[in-house]
Amino acid sequence: MTDPAADPFGTLRRYFGHTSFRAGQRDLVEAVLEGRDLVAVMPTGSGKSLGYQLPAVRLPGLTLVVSPLIALMKDQVDDLNRRGIAAAALHSQVSGDGRRQVWRAAEQGTLRLLYVAPERFRSVAFLGWLRGLPVSRFVVDEAHCVSQWGHDFRPDYRRLRAASLECRRSDGQPGRPPMAAFTATATPEVRDDIVDLLGLTAPRVIVAGFDRPNIRLVVRPVSGEGEKHQLLPGLVGARRALVYAATRRGAEEATGTLCAAGIPAATYHAGLPDTERSRVQDAFAAGTVGVVCATNAFGMGIDRPDLEAVVHVDLPGSVEAYYQEIGRAGRDGRPATATLLWHYADVKTREFLIDRGRDGRPDRSDTGIDPAELARRKELEHRQLRRMVAYADGAGCLRATILRYFGDPAAREPCGACSTCDRRAPLDAAGRLFLRKILAGVARAGERYGARKVAAMLAGEVEGLPEPLTRLSTTGLLRHEQPRTIERWIAAACAAGLLYASADKYRTLSLTRHGREVMAGHVDEVTLAIPVARPQRVGRRAAVRRTRKRRRRP
Repeated sequence: MTDPAADPFGTLRRYFGHTSFRAGQRDLVEAVLEGRDLVAVMPTGSGKSLGYQLPAVRLPGLTLVVSPLIALMKDQVDDLNRRGIAAAALHSQVSGDGRRQVWRAAEQGTLRLLYVAPERFRSVAFLGWLRGLPVSRFVVDEAHCVSQWGHDFRPDYRRLRAASLECRRSDGQPGRPPMAAFTATATPEVRDDIVDLLGLTAPRVIVAGFDRPNIRLVVRPVSGEGEKHQLLPGLVGARRALVYAATRRGAEEATGTLCAAGIPAATYHAGLPDTERSRVQDAFAAGTVGVVCATNAFGMGIDRPDLEAVVHVDLPGSVEAYYQEIGRAGRDGRPATATLLWHYADVKTREFLIDRGRDGRPDRSDTGIDPAELARRKELEHRQLRRMVAYADGAGCLRATILRYFGDPAAREPCGACSTCDRRAPLDAAGRLFLRKILAGVARAGERYGARKVAAMLAGEVEGLPEPLTRLSTTGLLRHEQPRTIERWIAAACAAGLLYASADKYRTLSLTRHGREVMAGHVDEVTLAIPVARPQRVGRRAAVRRTRKRRRRP
């Protein structure tokens, strides 16, 4: 038999139509072909699926791919079959006859890749059938789902380690087939969990850069639902776009707003019939539908290279989910924009969805889960939500915040391509004076308190504060300002390196050397990402009326 690792470029050209690999892809392909266990962490849009699809063409036997969403499986299977690579999927929407056809094709050796939903591994009959197949590689896609620390933990992923031991290697060697775990959203602690829980042996770990420099990151504070719907048509325009909402109703309302503005859009969520979801997905993939408004049930595996915009009309549940969803944009390398419409009331919606176990996913249920495990999971999801809020409401560079979250050493600020960095500007005399008063408040408080207490002290809202804060020379110094406004300036001062917040839960503020010089008036020019004032509330009906009025204008 010829060496499967020989001439991967020939396979790349013949089946995938490319003459060269993207950054990181060749390392993935070679690692899978070598037969080593692998953990691959690469950003959405980097083409990491090629890392197992190309080897599947060259290796003897079947490549088994565990994939969490029907939309993901359908999109990849359709694409592979168009390329002349025999692939199929087994999931809840496949009929009995369809399953039997897949089984026959696998048993006859005509399939190169078989995509399987994780819940299939609950079936004793399925595991028995699997034992008879020669498996070349056992691939776990979206591998972060195995970890309790991941943003999308799935209990069925915990079955995969045992399931892999049931498989027979296609090369006749003893033991299970080599395993390859792929994900776009694994923090360092999640990577360690993946290795341990899947039972990987001395795996090769490939972590590519998380930065997508062609995607411009924007957080836009809004006053409420009305302003969201007022802004949405302008954010989408004539561009190919995805609009994400937290709820099914939110997705439908976003579609209605866009259609009322003359922008054709379709809706996708778990409450729609299977036929409608398939129709929307196929139309979007084919380019006949340019805009889809969806819950997070949509998007995984969607590979439209020309997607120009991703808009979140509601707060995502985690930084991982947000990064994965905005990664749908700009896969062709051209400029794209990811906009988050940020309203603090959305946090309550997300908290409700966590506590009620409703997140819009078609293949996830809390039914039958141990109460202690369910409580632990909900606490984790609340913690991840707080991290997402810190991103949306923070004053630091948005790109650097995401890169630091994933442990990417390339994090630098300012990035020059996010809405926070756009606000960086020299303060005028009034701004410098306002900032000096804040820095003085931190100093007079003895550098012993966090932002909330310092802001309340400066605003003169002393009820409930420690007694020493109620009688300082800076108490009430900014009494005409809201504490929340002062907190935002404190966050901006931290991002500018004027203040330092301790890494513990108390987040105690202290002045840096540069901050002391600014406070003392020794620095004439101070550059800061000037905090955005909270917008006034706009009613949704008024916003929709204005949208329709603009349409009627000649």
